[in-house]
Amino acid sequence: MPHSFLILLSLFLFFSFISSQNPPSPGYFPSNQVQSIAFDHGFRNRWGSQHQKVDQGTLTIWLDSSSGSGFKSLNRYQSGYFGAAIKLHPGYTAGVITSFYLSNNEDYPGNHDEIDIEFLGTTSDKPYVLQTNVFMRGSGDGNIIGREMRFHLWFDPTQDFHNYAILWTREQIIFLVDDVPIRRYEKKTEATYPVRPMWVYGSIWDASSWATEDGKYKADYKYQPFIGRYNNFKLGGCAADGASSCHPLSGGPGSWMSQQQERAMEWVQSNYLVYNYCHDPRRDHTLTPEC
Repeated sequence: MPHSFLILLSLFLFFSFISSQNPPSPGYFPSNQVQSIAFDHGFRNRWGSQHQKVDQGTLTIWLDSSSGSGFKSLNRYQSGYFGAAIKLHPGYTAGVITSFYLSNNEDYPGNHDEIDIEFLGTTSDKPYVLQTNVFMRGSGDGNIIGREMRFHLWFDPTQDFHNYAILWTREQIIFLVDDVPIRRYEKKTEATYPVRPMWVYGSIWDASSWATEDGKYKADYKYQPFIGRYNNFKLGGCAADGASSCHPLSGGPGSWMSQQQERAMEWVQSNYLVYNYCHDPRRDHTLTPEC
């Protein structure tokens, strides 16, 4: 049996399985409480302007052998709900990162905070990995203490747009996919929680050194360009320079997630969680006391 046929068969079986699996309804839909905005009303190009365009409300950014591209919010925020609908590139995308995240690296270079949604590119026979991460006062020089949790998805993210969001309050961070909470990170101490204002970013770039199976598979530019598409932008946040009376969206119908949301999150983590930093025996857990 040809190898290519086996790959196609395995992908068909995988997506046939996940298409029949849907999470329980969370019962609370925060995206409905935040009005969508046009890209130009909330963001601007950050880098790679020749690899970025907006057409009929959809932002397209792409990576080829010459450059990737990124964008940045017009304002920085001290809390809020931040989301976008994203459609990922199909096929071989190993080494390629498509992202939507919060960061204050430009304000605190070498000592910044970050809250990440990153799609880790993959080989043609394996599904995408969605990586969530939170870190405080880290730098690109190796002193980042990552708090990664990684997931597969219950749908094929290359076939259509799906909504991905970060809800950041003073007490908790919730990562959401189509309003389903997949992870909650609670504030335990000041030292383990980001509190300084951050900007909202998105990007596509070459992270061959680590993105796919710890760098085993690299970006292969015979498949270029690699494309990320974004629309339905939502910036429901409290601007850092805005009114002190601003209150961010809550994590649930009350101030915290409901039992229905908890059940939906537990379903995702039981079925699609593929890595949890707290359960990694290779990690020094004295550095992550929240575990």
